[in-house]
Parts: sequence; C-alpha cells; structure tokens
Amino acid sequence: MTTTSLNVSADSAKKRSLSQTRLIALLVLAVALALPLVIDSAMVGDLSYFLLWTFCAIGLAAMWGHGGILSFGQTAFFGLAGYTYGVMTLNFGDGVLSTWSGLVMALLVAAAVAAALGYLMFYGGVTGIFIGIVTLSFTLVLETFMSQTAGPQWAIGSARLNGFNGMSGMPPLSLPWFDGQLLTLEGNSFYYLIIVLLAGVYWGVRRLLRSDFGLTLASIRENPRRAEMLGIDIRRYQLLVFVLGGVLSGLSGALYTLWGSYITPSSMGLTAAAMPVIWVATAGRKNIFGTVVITALLVWLSQWLAIYGSEYAMILLGAILLFVVLAAPNGLLPWLAEKFTRLSAARQKKGASL
Repeated sequence: MTTTSLNVSADSAKKRSLSQTRLIALLVLAVALALPLVIDSAMVGDLSYFLLWTFCAIGLAAMWGHGGILSFGQTAFFGLAGYTYGVMTLNFGDGVLSTWSGLVMALLVAAAVAAALGYLMFYGGVTGIFIGIVTLSFTLVLETFMSQTAGPQWAIGSARLNGFNGMSGMPPLSLPWFDGQLLTLEGNSFYYLIIVLLAGVYWGVRRLLRSDFGLTLASIRENPRRAEMLGIDIRRYQLLVFVLGGVLSGLSGALYTLWGSYITPSSMGLTAAAMPVIWVATAGRKNIFGTVVITALLVWLSQWLAIYGSEYAMILLGAILLFVVLAAPNGLLPWLAEKFTRLSAARQKKGASL
C-alpha cells in the first residue's frame, strides 16, 4: 500500500471519527433539551448544578491537556467572578441591564486577574510544576483573605462581603418578555441557559483547539524549547489559553452564584481547588466531550455521597485519582475504551479459531 493510500485511509478514519463525535454530541444535546419535559423541577435544579461546573473543567482541559499548563487556580477565578456578580447586582439592583452587566463584569474581572497572574508567571519564567504551586498559593491566599472580611467595614457600596459566611441574596438574570413583563431565568429557564452556554462553549473550544492556535499549543506542550526555536512566542500562547481557562472558570462561578444566590470563600479552598484537576484527569486531559460527561457524573456522585458524609466523597475521588495516575494516565474513559477494544478483539480471535 502506498503512502498516499495510507494518508487517504487515515483522513477517512479521522473524518468518520469526527462525524461520530458530532452525532453523539447532537444526540446528547437533544436529550438534554428534552429532559425538563420528563423530570421534576428539583431534578432540573440539580442538573443545572452538575452542569455549571463543566465550564471550569473545560477551561482546565484546554490549559492542561492541550497547553501543558497544570493550574490549581480555577476556583480562584470561580470565586472572583461570583463575588463580582454579587457586588454588582447588590449595588445596582435586579433589572435586566444590571444583572447582565454584573455577569459581563464578572467575566471581565476573571479575565483581567488571569491575565495579570499569567503575565507574571509566563513572562517571569515560571514553568512546569511551579505553575501549579503559584496558582494554588494564589487560590489559598485569596480564600484566606475573603474569609477574614467579616466586619462591617468590609463592604463595597451596599454589598457586604461577610467573611466566611459569604454573600447571599443576589438576584437572578432576567430577560424582557411579552407585555413589558420580565422573564426571570430560574428553574427550567436557567437550565436551558446553561445548556445553550455549554453547547456554545463546547463548540467554540473544540474549534479553537482544532485551529492553528490549538496546533501551536500542542507543539508548545510537546516541546516548548523546539517551538521557541521555531520562532513561536510560547509565552503569549500560554497566556492566552490561561486567560481562556480563567474566563470559563469565572463563568462557572457566576452561574453558581446565580443558581444558589450565594457565594462563600470555601468555594476557593484547597478541596475545591483540587476538584477540577480530578475531573479532567479522570476524563482524559485532551478529551473535551469526556470532560463534560465525567465532570457532571463526578459532581453528582460527590453530592450523592455527601448525604452520608462529605468524607466518603473525598475518599472515593481520591481513590479514583490514584487509580488514574497509576493505571490510566491518559484518563479513565480512554482506558475503558482500550480495554473494551482488546476484549472485543480477543473474542473475535477466539471465535475465528473455533
């Protein structure tokens, strides 16, 4: 078989795999849109909670799996965006303009802080595991600071930070509706908002990572020194994907604040900071679709086990991470797919021999 034939076969297999992935994604989207028609409102609220965390995980998957940047700072941007939304809306009210301005401002603050921190790290020569150390330190410092803002002097306008107890009473988003009424995005409408945002983010991130930008990120991940020798400004690309991860984490934080109408410093603690790393490592760092599925499943599992005690969830997630590190470094889903393929091949071989 010639080299040209091999290339054509590889391209055909790649196109088939891409078509299958798109078909699966469309089926999942259709099922997600239809779920509120067959389940009760309480379960819809739970699904909203499970899915809002996926934005944070997608951002880390883009950074870690495609850019080689392991960050423990996702929950820092999560908390910053949540607090920003709270400050904006508690000061300016629950109107359409004020709530959506609060959401936009939350994302801008997350982007600005991520850009500042990323600039100091990447242009300051911080590389490898030290990026994880710096981002974790930043997260813990931010959590410690916010936990100590309990006095009445810690207020921004009419919004009190309330220390460890956090902020509460933030209004939901709303949209203009018929007859001059407002459609409040709560319950099913909030769930549909998350689905639309998730579909858009998923499509946009996949397109970005399949573009020249994504290919450049992959080259930097594999061999940053060689990429730099080829004239690539690796620090700029690392900074851009770090800001992308910060914005997506900020989106999770703002949606979390909208979902529960509260935000606390514990959302930026050590345990919270480790969760996105566990989700992405379990899904396979490069698999965006798997990251969405595994994140939602693990968040659901953590909440279910928390009924019996929060320590059970931590023990199980720790065991999953240990298994992934030791036995499935490419992720649990690729490991299961490989085992299934080998099992199928063995059965076919056994059947042929008989």
